Amino acid sequence: MLKLIRGMAGLRQWSGASVVTIGNFDGVHCGHQKMLKRLCEKSRELGLPSVLVTFEPLPHEFFAADKAHARLMSLREKLQYLSANTDLDAVLCLVFNRALSGQPAEHFISEIVLDGLSAKYVLLGDDFRFGHQRTGDYKLLQNLSAAGGFEVEAMASINVGAVRVSSTGVRVALAQGDLAQAQSLLGRPYRLSGRVVKGDQLGRTLGYPTANIHLRRQHLPLSGVFAVFMHGLGECVYQGMANIGWRPTVGGRELRFEVNLLDFDEDIYGRHVEIDFAAKLRDEQRFDSLDDLKAQLAADESAVREYFFRAGF
Repeated sequence: MLKLIRGMAGLRQWSGASVVTIGNFDGVHCGHQKMLKRLCEKSRELGLPSVLVTFEPLPHEFFAADKAHARLMSLREKLQYLSANTDLDAVLCLVFNRALSGQPAEHFISEIVLDGLSAKYVLLGDDFRFGHQRTGDYKLLQNLSAAGGFEVEAMASINVGAVRVSSTGVRVALAQGDLAQAQSLLGRPYRLSGRVVKGDQLGRTLGYPTANIHLRRQHLPLSGVFAVFMHGLGECVYQGMANIGWRPTVGGRELRFEVNLLDFDEDIYGRHVEIDFAAKLRDEQRFDSLDDLKAQLAADESAVREYFFRAGF
């Protein structure tokens, strides 16, 4: 079972040696998965627990605040994925704040990696930087490794076709509505999760009742109307159409994530669900009237059903 070590207070409770990797791991894409597989191989080889060190908020969110690009995963989504799909033993989640951002790279390695986790092996992505002014890198770790008594390894980036796998590449694909490209970089469909909450019931009055998914963030890497799959309602996987946007037709003032499930009429308020994105239909748009919106929803439903039929679902 994956253990969550919460900040410096949790780190003080850690005892024993470990093998360690450090990074944002936003999206846990194919490159991240390769790194974690290598880390877990080393864990078994040395007989030591594997630990991923990550940050909350992500560093770019701390520095850019409201102008930060959208993250691919919430912390909860990341932990769920790591728990279900890797052999990782623990995640150390450090609060990224002014103190941590100003910490020299050498101090970070000494306090966190060596004194805190007693690392005997450290794995880094070849482009990862850490510490004050991003001065920490693989070369610095190499210089520190002999005196620190640990082994260090760099993991090269990987390509899918001619495209380098990166979190930025996934974001670009999602923003462009290229879900096939995003899926190839992630190694799986892009997924969002959340709890179903009561909305304003507008969809129901239009004949398209929706599951309103509570968002803990108001900035997502994709928007528009999509064909989706919903998981989390028992053994069945349900097909549907989803809208992510601001609902300009009714003067919406907050980002909404709404899913209309096809041929489904059950009360699922309070359920925690996962939604996989299969295809983008169109961008969100403003309509002159609710009748025009209703007509478009009918066209969207037909397009979604056609997509699932042609895809063999």
